[in-house]
Amino acid sequence: MAEAAQQNALTVYRAFQRTAERHRDRPALRFRCGKTISRLTYGEVEARVKALRRALRARGIERGDRVAILSYNRPEWIVADLAIQGLGAVDVPIYHTLPPAQVAHYLRDSGARFVFTEDERQTAKVSSADPNAPAVQICQFSGPVADGVLSFDGLVAQAEPDDDLDARLDAEEAAVQPDAIATFIYTSGTTGAPKGAMLSHRALLHTGQAAQQFVALDERDVFLSFLPLCHVVERVGGLYLPILIGAEIVISQGPFALAGELAEADATVFLCVPRVYDLMRERAVEAIAQLPPLRCRLAEFALSVGRRRLTVIEAGRTPGSMLSAAYLLADRLVLRTLRRRLTGRCMRFLVSGGAALPRDTGSFMASIGMTLLEGYGLTEFPVISLNRPTDNRIGTVGTALPGVEIRISDSGEVLARGPSLMLGYHNRPEDTASMIGDGWLHSGDVGSLDKDGHLRITDRIKDIIVLGSGKNVAPQPIEAMLRQSPFITEAVLFGDGRIGVIALIVPDFEHIRTYLRAQGHGDTDSPEAIAVHPEAIRLIKREIDAVSTNLADYERVKDFRLLPRPFTIETGELTPTMKTRRRTIAERYAEELAQMTRK
Repeated sequence: MAEAAQQNALTVYRAFQRTAERHRDRPALRFRCGKTISRLTYGEVEARVKALRRALRARGIERGDRVAILSYNRPEWIVADLAIQGLGAVDVPIYHTLPPAQVAHYLRDSGARFVFTEDERQTAKVSSADPNAPAVQICQFSGPVADGVLSFDGLVAQAEPDDDLDARLDAEEAAVQPDAIATFIYTSGTTGAPKGAMLSHRALLHTGQAAQQFVALDERDVFLSFLPLCHVVERVGGLYLPILIGAEIVISQGPFALAGELAEADATVFLCVPRVYDLMRERAVEAIAQLPPLRCRLAEFALSVGRRRLTVIEAGRTPGSMLSAAYLLADRLVLRTLRRRLTGRCMRFLVSGGAALPRDTGSFMASIGMTLLEGYGLTEFPVISLNRPTDNRIGTVGTALPGVEIRISDSGEVLARGPSLMLGYHNRPEDTASMIGDGWLHSGDVGSLDKDGHLRITDRIKDIIVLGSGKNVAPQPIEAMLRQSPFITEAVLFGDGRIGVIALIVPDFEHIRTYLRAQGHGDTDSPEAIAVHPEAIRLIKREIDAVSTNLADYERVKDFRLLPRPFTIETGELTPTMKTRRRTIAERYAEELAQMTRK
């Protein structure tokens, strides 16, 4: 009871302080500086946090002030976040990929007084963002600083040790309640301008506290932090969860370094979006196909054994002695090595969130003996449900986290309530009222609960296509199936008011180029040439038909266009979390959509 009371009284800063006291000499952060790998203990991080907290107070930052962070993951990001929380201030993380105009929106909407930037490139976004916006003080983590811009190292160096000031600031922070606002996390903006979800300390810590009730985690675990810390999943699961238990956080250098980091970091826990797991599966399948014939047949045999075992387990049965013996042999000869090459030798489990995990990918990981747990949440409610290592049902997003309630409305919408629910949208009472009713979050997602409480998400309410015939089509599951093709990178379906479904397809240009050259077509160097090549169009048509066999006739894609370039964040077609913005895509490719058949 005493421990539970202490947990309920925690703020982000007090959770960090408690861990720093218990595990002062244990590693907290591991990161690469050039070719050198550096480590900071919890005690060393605490010293930096307190120094920065003193420096921010000297710059006038008080409780409730908003402080932005415009940077990719790095140690300074975490130190800045904890120092901001240690003042009872509110941090506003901003994706480093956003253009100046969107940075201006975040700063203006949040009312930020101070902003940490990664380097001179990010500083330039703030400086040029909006000449009419209120002035903000800029502090740059690295690189040469311009006049009027503070250096992070210089700012911290100015903060002389002061035990009396530290004690006063600790006393002030002790008055901060767990339900006070800790951060504004902006929605991805798939349905309009990004809105600042106000999340409390309790909301940010609840996921980590709840996870410890069904997963054995402790200070020996190592978390590889890859997703941007602006992403709510990474924030609660990749930062605050390891801080709660005193685990080490390895800060990734980004997508190009990930494969090596998974192999070398000895990470035990990894949180990521489905696309990365899709790439792991694709890489493994391609590598097996390129093996010498005998080794290739052995690997395919091992995978087939893993699939048979998974089928039996999913049916609720226990594998028989023959299948168990075959799986042990397959694991010893192939699967164990495959797991280590994909995720390292120490990985205990993977977590997928942020979008729907394709069933093929979940099944593949389970077949090779890898525990991949899919969860579900929103910016406004970080984690609502999660599969458990002992109860992992592929195709569902698990059961409600301890303390969270889920129900399905009469219209099929997923509703949730619990400690992680946001306090509301900043300065948007009408949007808040439409999102939260009677204490329940209205997710906007269509879903169902099975008899054991496992949640299955089928689509977004606003994304449902209503055909001219009145038939409703859920596009996301079909799009996910199309993306399983090695020749398709993105697929976006449309069809409101039409007789049939149509699609815009972003091809996988490299795979299609290889295919066309093998067919004797040499005029395929440019994406533009591929997008209109008759053989490429026939190839994609066959891929679409292949995944349509189990679809109703009205759900099948009747016409499509290949696009000559990928969607990007910079053009506004993707959100910072890599979700497609349907409205933007529809506007940008209005001519292509208008040209497609209405049959």
